[in-house]
Parts: sequence; C-alpha cells; structure tokens
Amino acid sequence: MTRDAAWALLCEFTASESLRKHALAVEAAMRWYARIFDSDAEQWGVCGLIHDFDYERWPNPPDHTREGAKILRECGVDAEIIGAIMAHADWNLDEYPRDRPIRKALFAVDELCGFITACALVRPDRLNGLEPPSVKKKLKQASFAASVSRSDIEQGAALLGLSLDEHIRNCIAALQPVARELGL
Repeated sequence: MTRDAAWALLCEFTASESLRKHALAVEAAMRWYARIFDSDAEQWGVCGLIHDFDYERWPNPPDHTREGAKILRECGVDAEIIGAIMAHADWNLDEYPRDRPIRKALFAVDELCGFITACALVRPDRLNGLEPPSVKKKLKQASFAASVSRSDIEQGAALLGLSLDEHIRNCIAALQPVARELGL
C-alpha cells in the first residue's frame, strides 16, 4: 500500500481531526524507528498511518483491529503491516506476538505519541524545547492525559531496548518535522 492510498483509507474511515493527527504522529515516529532498525521507512510509515483507521467504526475490542484487518487483507496490504497493527492491541497477542521490530515499534510509539502531543499542547512553545524530564513529570500526574497507559509507554521503551528518556527523546525528534501538520 502506498502512502497516498493509506492516507485515503484513513480519511475514508476517520472523520476525527484529532485521530488523523494521531495517525500522522505515529507515522512519523514509525519512520524514525525504521531508520534506527535499518528497515523500510515507507512500510513502517504506512503501518503507523493506518494503525487505528478502523477505530471510529469499531472502537471496542476485539472488533478494533480485527475488522480493520479484514479490510486491509481485501486491499492486499502487506501481511507484515497487518501483523504489526494486530500486535499493537493486547487482545491479539496470542496470534500476533510483539516479536518483530515493526510490531515492537508500533506498540512502543502509539501511546507515547499521544502523550507527547498532550504535553506539547499545554506548552507555549509546543514541541520546541520539550525534553524527556518534562514528559516524565507529566507521566507521574495520573490526571493528565488520563486515558494514556503509562504501563504501555514504559513497556514500549523496554521492548525497544531503550531507556524511557531515550525513547521519549526519539519520539519528540520524530514529531518535530511534522509539528505543523499536528498543530504543534
């Protein structure tokens, strides 16, 4: 699937501007990690862009991811992308373990991109000057971006073999080139 086709699919199924921005953030972080893992940045970017494309229609587990996977298979999307999308949801781990770099990375960046976006939105300079200690301080505030799983963020860094600081730093750096599109 090309990036243009992935964007069209996302827009067809996702009306929410904030969910589209989240997809763009995850795409950017996936491209960043593809370079780190010496992998296909286009494939990883497409994976990040469409990872939640089905969420508005099927927000509840296990329909979210599984209904989308049916559509992706019909579209001829690479099985590696589908497997990563399935693996980012805990309810699919029996069949799709987080045992490959693309699967680990998608899980690792998903929640963190949302959290970094929330952190940037409450700062006057947005992403500019945002550092891991500030993000970690907000992580300790349970009421801030309360729906974001702190456990998933920590587990994601560990899956990638990175310190939490390094993972946060990587994701901030990945989002900076697309800050304008993200409203940051």
